[in-house]
Amino acid sequence: MTEESRGQTAAHIRDVMTTDGAAVNEQIRNLNANRYESVAAFDDYETCRERAREIKERAIENLPTLIETVTEQVEANGGHVHVATDGAAANRYVQDVLDEQAGETVVKSKSMTTEEIGLREHLAEAGADVFETDLGEFVIQLAEESPSHIVGPSLHKSREEIATLFNEQFDPDSPLETPAELTAFAREYLGERMKEADLGITGANFVLAESGSVVLVTNEGNARKSAVVPDTHVAVAGIEKLIPSIEELHPFLELIARSATGQDIAQYVSLLTPPVESPTLDFDRPDQPIDATDDDREFHLVLLDNGRTAMREDPHLRETLYCIRCGACLNSCANFQQVGGHAFGGDTYTGGIGTGWVAGLDGPDATAAFNDLCTSCSRCVPNCPVKIDIPWINTVVRDRRNNGNTPDAVDHLIDPLVPDQESTGLDRQKRFFGNIDTVLRLGSALAPVSNWALSLPGVDRLLESTVGIDRRRSLPQLATETFRSWWADHHEDPDSADTTVHLFVDLYTNYLYPERGKAAVRLLRELDLSVEVTPVLPSGRAPLSQGMITTATKQANEVAEALESPIAADEPVLVIEPSDLALFRSEYSKLLPTETAAKIDAGTAGILEYVSPLIKSHTEIESGTSGEIVFHSNCQQRTAGFEEPTVEALEALGYDVRTTDVECCGMAGSFGYKSQYYELSMAVGDDLEPQVADTDVLASGTSCVAQIGSLTDGDEPLHPVELVERAWAEHRS
Repeated sequence: MTEESRGQTAAHIRDVMTTDGAAVNEQIRNLNANRYESVAAFDDYETCRERAREIKERAIENLPTLIETVTEQVEANGGHVHVATDGAAANRYVQDVLDEQAGETVVKSKSMTTEEIGLREHLAEAGADVFETDLGEFVIQLAEESPSHIVGPSLHKSREEIATLFNEQFDPDSPLETPAELTAFAREYLGERMKEADLGITGANFVLAESGSVVLVTNEGNARKSAVVPDTHVAVAGIEKLIPSIEELHPFLELIARSATGQDIAQYVSLLTPPVESPTLDFDRPDQPIDATDDDREFHLVLLDNGRTAMREDPHLRETLYCIRCGACLNSCANFQQVGGHAFGGDTYTGGIGTGWVAGLDGPDATAAFNDLCTSCSRCVPNCPVKIDIPWINTVVRDRRNNGNTPDAVDHLIDPLVPDQESTGLDRQKRFFGNIDTVLRLGSALAPVSNWALSLPGVDRLLESTVGIDRRRSLPQLATETFRSWWADHHEDPDSADTTVHLFVDLYTNYLYPERGKAAVRLLRELDLSVEVTPVLPSGRAPLSQGMITTATKQANEVAEALESPIAADEPVLVIEPSDLALFRSEYSKLLPTETAAKIDAGTAGILEYVSPLIKSHTEIESGTSGEIVFHSNCQQRTAGFEEPTVEALEALGYDVRTTDVECCGMAGSFGYKSQYYELSMAVGDDLEPQVADTDVLASGTSCVAQIGSLTDGDEPLHPVELVERAWAEHRS
């Protein structure tokens, strides 16, 4: 990415934050609050997630059989099935159905699948009058915009903007202002369109193969009306919407509304086995009795492939097909909360899961404008009702984009000089951050000259123009004495030690924050443990964040080799940097053989995860006597479930601990340093700033430390191990 293209990306994000940001942020915060409350009150949440995941895995595995089954059943019911290879074929089929009816008016309920293929636009170009009947989708149609959210397509629009749009479009006798007035107007207007409609089009949340039933889950009655008011109903669904039967439906109905809007169940759950038996209605003759039997009903099920079969065969994109399109991953994404889908997404599919859909349908390059907005913070993972590993999908797509780049004129000169394993053509900004271990090692060898050089006038602009480090960012100072250098002179262990632990020396502890490592060693020795340290090991997190999977795999193998001996000896390996530990517990299963990854997972622990039980067993300090402290844990740390031991250790030492509640602080590794994302990173941080201002703060993640320092214009927060070591020493004395 050139300096010019970085500037264009930054400008687009700024524009979207200005136009959409406030409304998106407010709406998503409300959805999140409702969702967390509903999920917390649902005892069977995890059980349903496991069951839903299992059903989707099996359904996608058996997809060809399910397609055959549903085809036979719908046809036995009197309907028609068309399996469309792509969007053009699906559009042609629906157009043919409308032409056979000599139809002119179409009503349509919200459907991301029909949005994907541009069905409304296709029918309109052919001369039909097509009306979206979902209120949000109707707003988007009038505004001639693309959806900004899978569930709430007009979520970025304020009430005032919608009122202005309606008043300009329809010029009502009295201006429309309140939500009630806007809703009533839309209901009446669209109700008339439904009466006129020759064809009703819906999507489908699920299609039950055994019975040929279509399941519609909505908060408006428009989908049901679109299906049964017109004489002819066309349901358009991706082939991934198939599940075997009604017996598998239960966990999805428990999860989909909770995950989407925080409701225990949606307002309308419609199970239709079309052609439905309800009689057709003649609105021109309201006094005519309704005939209880009617043979005029017609139903067409259009099952869309459009790249899904290829996704099914792709081991990395396959999970995308498990998506039930609830939007929980979007809502739990700190970046999406600020910009919505008009910056973070394609024309139809948005957010982190949007990368999988767009890459599967249109290829990896089609995600170039938004794929890097996923920082792999992992906060979407526990929120996905079918447990899709969305960060990994984004990483794989990023890797494929990298490998598809065309080398420029000087790449053949640069490539032999860099240590990574990637192909030529890799974006230089990504190459810089992906090789941060080399940058830190070389810079440290020249410290303090390196620190002095970084402070020279014009260096910030040079870094911005070459590798895209935003000039407004303060860069961390390289330590004049690395942790490993300090360790060389501090080998003494307590005579009473009978247990040996190994401290994993990450890049940031060694080169930037050696005081963390020193505190960890002192604390472990005070707990009568013998301490050994590993070599300085890049974990693979940095290259993985840039989509450099080959390089990350090489580094993971080097870590596995270094840790093999202590793990085999049952000597725990303790980790200070939480993003590294999260990597060991998640992505290493993708980078290493299964058995090796499992051993590293079992043989490693967070530094405070390990010592917290030891501290709790030795302290009897009254709660709150040491004062109040705010703890901001790394987002991957919270996802992986090892935040609580830090809190417990601090509380055992008498601290009154308050944890921050934002999804992410906004730095997310290299993301916040990149000039094209600086404004977005700081906007995300603005949500955290009130919780960390004017108070004592601890932060466990290196990137979080840098971000909080920027937000507060003050000293960078301590790593929790530094405070715990200090407090424990005072307690022992």
